[in-house]
Amino acid sequence: MASKDNMKRITLVVVALWNLLSETAAQSPAAMQGSHHQALHRLAVEAATNPVNDEVLEVAPELLSIEFPDAVRLVKFTLRKNTREWIDINFRYRPTAGVRYSLPVPELSDARYYTAEWAVLGVNDQLIRGSFSFAFGPDAMAPSYHQAAEELILRQRYGDPTIQYVAPPRTQIIIDQEPRRFDPPFTINLNEQQGDSVPPG
Repeated sequence: MASKDNMKRITLVVVALWNLLSETAAQSPAAMQGSHHQALHRLAVEAATNPVNDEVLEVAPELLSIEFPDAVRLVKFTLRKNTREWIDINFRYRPTAGVRYSLPVPELSDARYYTAEWAVLGVNDQLIRGSFSFAFGPDAMAPSYHQAAEELILRQRYGDPTIQYVAPPRTQIIIDQEPRRFDPPFTINLNEQQGDSVPPG
């Protein structure tokens, strides 16, 4: 009887250890990392912006806003034209977490489209980035139309749409300026037969 009781105890311990190992395997770093990436992906996908990405408006927006499904810390919020000219929207980082962020927009000039870029710190301070583009005006077209044309030009130029052209820095051309003169440490007197060097007078 004693041996049967011992066998039952050993069996229960083995089963308990097996269950514990199974739970640990389910929460392995790879599994936890996968679920963590899914949470980050969900946060980026479910972010609601105003204007909506690729939206064409009748007039320029007076406000840019972004809303997240969970509280996050917004660390970047910028606005630029399609020509990569930056617009100051007076974003300032605040360490407190929030769900909705809004910023007033200054008067915008005509452009093919504008792109707002954002970045937040999510769970475990992971950096998540995103962007949305919009256009406005009576003759405006969706930003995706212009972006596809830009990508086609880049592909024809470089063969790789991920490469972006960066204009070289402007060069300064100087005309009618004599080159600087540097005196050597000694001069050679050619009148001397032996060609000895004579220090400058």
